[in-house]
Parts: sequence; structure tokens; C-alpha cells
Amino acid sequence: MDGLNLNFKDIKKILIPTDGSDHSMRAAEYGVGIAKILDAQIISVFVIDDVVIREMSKMNAQEDVESELKENGQGYIKYIQGLASKEGVKASSFLARGTPFEQIVHLAKELGIDLIVMGTYGRRGAERILIGSVTQRVIEYAQCPVLVIK
Repeated sequence: MDGLNLNFKDIKKILIPTDGSDHSMRAAEYGVGIAKILDAQIISVFVIDDVVIREMSKMNAQEDVESELKENGQGYIKYIQGLASKEGVKASSFLARGTPFEQIVHLAKELGIDLIVMGTYGRRGAERILIGSVTQRVIEYAQCPVLVIK
């Protein structure tokens, strides 16, 4: 632990990415709880994944797919904002589009995030591999600590 300088009171901005999965919503609950204890604010983010839009657009109109994903994302963010409000935690949110890990890492850097709190996995099945890799890549590329909630 030599050279490790952890001061939890320095954590003032917590980024909580969500994909609406049980894992990400559980991570949101932890993130809000941590923010309450540390008197920090949370910023929740949902990323509309370009790959998902492309794949799903093969079956439906792209505008319909993007609109549905945006609507779902807004619902997930609204839920997290409600958790924060109930606990008296200051909260804001972003809806982004692109590659999830890139958007999360970019937002964390741009906003001066002190901690990212996210779930281990997202949706089940084949998507689980993709979402799990999002968490892994955020851990790899983020410039701030990342707390992963099982």
C-alpha cells in the first residue's frame, strides 16, 4: 500500500453508466448510496450503441430502433434520477450515442469524474459477452477508479 493515496472525501462526482440490466441497476443503487455517504453528486449515462442500432435495423427501420433505444435509455436514467432524489443526492444525466466504453470513458474525462460505478454484466445471452467487455474496457481505459458491482 506504499504510495497509495486514497482519500474518499475527494470523490465528488460519480458516473453511473446503465444499460437497464439488473446488474447496472444494482450498481446504480450502490452508486447513489456511496454518493449519499460522501456528499457527492451522480451523473447517470445511457449509451445508444451504434452496433445494436445497425444489427436491429436489419429487421426494422433504423429510426424506429433508435427511437426505442432512446426511450428505454431515458426510462433507465429517470429511474436512477428517482433513486438519487429519494436519497437527497444531486443528480444529472446524459444520453449518448456511439461505442459504449468509448462514450463512458470520454464522458468521465470531460466531466472530471472521480469514480465510475458500474455492473459486471449487462443483458443475458450473447449480449452478456458484449456488455461484459464494456466493463472490462472501461476498467482498462478510464483515468479514474472504477468500482464494479456484482
